[in-house]
Amino acid sequence: MSFNASPPPRSPSAGTVSLAWVAVLLLVGVGGAVAATAAYYALQPSSTPGSIHLTDDLGRSVTAPYDPQRVVVLGPSIMDVMFRLGLRSHVVGVDCSAALDGGLSGDYSADQIAEWNLSSSMCVQSLPTFAPSTLAALTPQLVLAATIVVSVGAVQEISNNLHIPVVMLQPPTLSGILVDDNLVGEVFGVTPAANALNAGLSAELYNATNFTASQFTLPTVLVTYSVDASGYWTFGPGTFGTSLIEVAGGASISASASTPYPELSASQVLVDNPQRIVYGTGYGLDESSYASGPDWSMLPAVQAGNVTGIDSNWLTEPDPTMILDGLPALQSALYGGST
Repeated sequence: MSFNASPPPRSPSAGTVSLAWVAVLLLVGVGGAVAATAAYYALQPSSTPGSIHLTDDLGRSVTAPYDPQRVVVLGPSIMDVMFRLGLRSHVVGVDCSAALDGGLSGDYSADQIAEWNLSSSMCVQSLPTFAPSTLAALTPQLVLAATIVVSVGAVQEISNNLHIPVVMLQPPTLSGILVDDNLVGEVFGVTPAANALNAGLSAELYNATNFTASQFTLPTVLVTYSVDASGYWTFGPGTFGTSLIEVAGGASISASASTPYPELSASQVLVDNPQRIVYGTGYGLDESSYASGPDWSMLPAVQAGNVTGIDSNWLTEPDPTMILDGLPALQSALYGGST
């Protein structure tokens, strides 16, 4: 899937584990600590029967219907949560690209389309431009969306012009994924299922953070999810991607970038000289795509064979699958399977 990203530069990060960060990692792995991140959203008592008041991940106050039966999901990460909580039957629409850009396959992998039983009749066009008419035609009671897929302007259009409530689920950290699971569980009345899901996620986080806390020095890494002639797209500060890298035990060379989703030039990567490179595959990208990137063969990590490909969905979609599959895969890539 693609990001609403823009270029400029960043500065390198250190590779030593600080005691403060170890404490944060250990806190994040404890199931009870999820409550500490509840600032991401808040539920208030409903003043209207059949509705629920909440504050979403963007700090927006929203009144949503309780257990809506017709929901449009704009973001594969949110669809992952809905499916895992047994709410697939509530979903009447999902994001897609224009037909010329791949339709559903522009936003969802073949495996996701098959597992989640998605069809072209569910398409709500988000790329190259958002088409509100495709959403309105599905008559949803609620829209669950991520700004990775739709802009804030599009969200306002849905709320103000179509008069459909929109809840934004955009977790900035791995622990925020658990918070959003709880939010969805509350909205749809499936809190026990959300608690069971989060128990498994908390165990995975606990194992990962324990391993990371045992490392004195973290390997420096470039995690890139896309490449073009100008450089390598990656994650900057305040993003779930940087949180994923840190919990996995990597020191991202873009952690102090000036933008959330920077594109690093080859010269920047050469200067920072990451010990490991992890690249996202799928959606037309494979090892040869990155091998044709600027100065790829000159990067010391490439010359040393310290390069690993990982499913792009595991790197770019902040959802339970990122924790269950992406986190162990990234940790293995950073430490050579010794985790």
